[in-house]
Amino acid sequence: MAEVNYNEDSIKSLDWREHIRLRPGMYIGKLGDGSAYDDGIYVLIKEIIDNSIDEYVMGNGRSIEVKISDHKVTVRDYGRGIPLGKVVDCVSKINTGGKYDSGAFTKSVGLNGVGTKAVNALSKMFKVQSVRDGKTKIAEFEQGILVQESGEEPSTDRNGTLITFVPDESIFRNYRFIPEYIEEQIWNYAFLNAGLTLNVNGNKYFSKDGLLDLLQRKANPEAVRYPIIHLKGNDIEIAFTHEDQYGEEYYSFVNGQYTTQGGTHLAAFREAIVKTIREFYKKDFEASDVRASIVGAVSLRVQEPVFESQTKTKLGSQNMAPEGQSLRVFVNDFVKKELDDYLHKHPDVADALLKRITQSERERKDMAGIKKLANERAKKANLHNKKLRDCRFHFNEGQNEKRYDSTLFITEGDSASGSITKARQVETQAVFSLRGKPLNCYGLKKKVVYENEEFNLLQHALNIEDGLEGLRYNKIVIATDADVDGMHIRLLMMTFFLQFFPDLVKNGHLYILETPLFRVRNRQETFYCYSDEERQVAIQKIGKKAEITRFKGLGEISPDEFEQFIGPDMRLEPIILRKDTTIPKLLEYYMGKNTPDRQAFIIDNLRIEKDLFDTEPEVADVIEEL
Repeated sequence: MAEVNYNEDSIKSLDWREHIRLRPGMYIGKLGDGSAYDDGIYVLIKEIIDNSIDEYVMGNGRSIEVKISDHKVTVRDYGRGIPLGKVVDCVSKINTGGKYDSGAFTKSVGLNGVGTKAVNALSKMFKVQSVRDGKTKIAEFEQGILVQESGEEPSTDRNGTLITFVPDESIFRNYRFIPEYIEEQIWNYAFLNAGLTLNVNGNKYFSKDGLLDLLQRKANPEAVRYPIIHLKGNDIEIAFTHEDQYGEEYYSFVNGQYTTQGGTHLAAFREAIVKTIREFYKKDFEASDVRASIVGAVSLRVQEPVFESQTKTKLGSQNMAPEGQSLRVFVNDFVKKELDDYLHKHPDVADALLKRITQSERERKDMAGIKKLANERAKKANLHNKKLRDCRFHFNEGQNEKRYDSTLFITEGDSASGSITKARQVETQAVFSLRGKPLNCYGLKKKVVYENEEFNLLQHALNIEDGLEGLRYNKIVIATDADVDGMHIRLLMMTFFLQFFPDLVKNGHLYILETPLFRVRNRQETFYCYSDEERQVAIQKIGKKAEITRFKGLGEISPDEFEQFIGPDMRLEPIILRKDTTIPKLLEYYMGKNTPDRQAFIIDNLRIEKDLFDTEPEVADVIEEL
């Protein structure tokens, strides 16, 4: 190994923008391309809107305007406006801002003076304008460098701040904004700030009843077992109900921040519900029986919250600073009093809740023997050698935080799994190999997960038997061939997750891997094309002597080529459930009996399938099976 010369020249000092651009992950988490709801481009939007929300929380302005195009974001609030003499400093000097003064901002989500500076440094173009008391000031930046600054000028506009930015494509490669993610982000702001109006691309978002409205949007009205319980107090709001579905589903917030990874407040909420229900019914229920099929939300306002990262996705605070009260005790005391009172006042809800818990208890006992045998079979199958090519970090203790950088590819066949296994990033990417087509599990009970070897081993590989807390991979990617059989396997796997682990899908963990359909090349250039349109463009660039290869199976792509498609530029299509889609109806339509509506859908889309695959007999076979 060559000796590295370590001397004074090895020590470097970076200015604020250089450090952010060199280590963006420290400030906004993972970069991504916009295919995941927590990718960096959404964090940029959040950091700017958070400042406007803080103004509203402090009683300044009742509306926020947001415009988002393909690459440009504009946010206008009607708060107090940045003090004009500090406009440049507030967006370009680390540790400069108004949130160090607890009198100016209380219970704010952003306290470190970093967020807006990170957006500035990571933007190709960043423009800030402040209007304050009849005057305005504008400053423009490129990659964090000030390129233009106006003096203070008269203005008749309303007070407030206007920020426009374009994420830097040299950092956020091939990024895109997914409308559904933007919509959920905006709705969360509305639910957590009842009375605030957000105008986004001409659409208005407004909530009157906070978390009650959130759960009415999230829960399936046809599946809830009793009306949503909604309780509010000083600095705390909760809502929950039970459905007829598997798993637990939670939405947790601190100071208006969606803590996607939960934290101490969510743990306290889950614990408090179990404790209160046990005391109300005077029965020592299993915690899993109380929480089975629950859909809940909790929101807290905390002074000086401690998060486990700059992206604020997991709360680490133990106390309700500055009072010093234990956060766990605060949540438990509130839930104990308010929920106990509610159940006494609403005996019909109390009866329905008890029936749901009793049903879960009965189902758990019925499953006990089956689960024990399934666990033994999983051990005997030697999962980590036979089916799973794991990533390295799982073999080292104390590295659970890397779970959020990890990916599991689910694929079928030796050739496909072999190519991905050889091409993957061993540190963070794992491969699970299916054997043939999975079972169509629509309408089946969860015991099939334990009785079916493929499903049982997959469940153990993901570690989701008892919920998502132990989920070993942040992204579960279905990687199948680009033919009809591959599409069918994809559909069956989606049915498995939606049927038995819907919370995994709802929390944004399930994706489809996009791989190129064509390779167009000559001796000088090679183009990988994901559509026929891209193929035509590539042919025009190369000319008549182009060599065209149609990839029908993943196994046809060499490991050297595959490395490009599961690396930094990996294309993933997230599985997103739209607000007007319920899982039972979705599965019934696509996987239930062959209804006339679905037959019409297949016929209408048959030409597209034929053009894509050019395999009419195979299409007919799948139509018959569906």
